Amino acid sequence: MINGLILTPMKVIDVVGDSVLRAMSIGNVGYNGFGEAYFSTVKHNTIRGWKKHKEMTLNIVVPVGVIRFVVYDDRKNSSTFGSFQEFILSKDNYNRITIPPNVWVGFQGVGSEINLLLNIANIPHNDTEVDHAPLKSFGYDWI
Repeated sequence: MINGLILTPMKVIDVVGDSVLRAMSIGNVGYNGFGEAYFSTVKHNTIRGWKKHKEMTLNIVVPVGVIRFVVYDDRKNSSTFGSFQEFILSKDNYNRITIPPNVWVGFQGVGSEINLLLNIANIPHNDTEVDHAPLKSFGYDWI
């Protein structure tokens, strides 16, 4: 596991008519304050990334569809420097991934219908605290 990354199994609670999917509580491992929560959709086979937040901690769940996340650690002082970590999140594999600042993340819509993620971030989005890199930057094969 990449240093600082946390994968937390989340509860899906069956109720009449469907389910309740928990995302985050104030006492959860990975909770680092609240700045904003937002949803993002990802079309089938669309790849978004690479992004690296300098301050923001991401807490991501996928309640609808299937999304593949790839995290890359280029922090020179990290024990997992140069490592990739891949996760596939969905309602059937309902986990929360906590991504610390200063690691790269990209993601791809895998489900053929709507793919929806929820990010519960510790700070509001700010364009000046995020870096972007082309998909081919780190030699990862998205195919």
